[in-house]
Amino acid sequence: MPSVFTWTVRVYYEDTDAGGIVYYANYLKFFERARTEWLRSLGIHQQTLLDEESAAFVVRSASVDYLSSARLDDELTLRLTVEKLGRASVQFAQQAWCGDTLLSTANVKVGCVDAKTMRPRPLPDSAAAKMLPN
Repeated sequence: MPSVFTWTVRVYYEDTDAGGIVYYANYLKFFERARTEWLRSLGIHQQTLLDEESAAFVVRSASVDYLSSARLDDELTLRLTVEKLGRASVQFAQQAWCGDTLLSTANVKVGCVDAKTMRPRPLPDSAAAKMLPN
């Protein structure tokens, strides 16, 4: 696993408010997509985890700071770092950049739950092994 995972996304009209600025809640969507793409880059597919292990990821907490605004048609670079890998959770530090401008930062804790009971469960061994730093 790389120490920093990066992924880019374009700002579309649907991401903005009436003034053409990215609506604040959409940064959470961008961060979510970056986490999903990080999992894919590791060969972890969420549908497979659901089907074969009854394991799902849920956001337990998120703290977001907004520092600058993104606008329509900007290309954003999203950065993700695993801060802590627990037995049943992963804590992320995430950033959204536009060029050299830091737009937003987030600390997100994601828990692993049994998809049927929605109760906490350990990360599947196959997924946890791929999340460990090289």
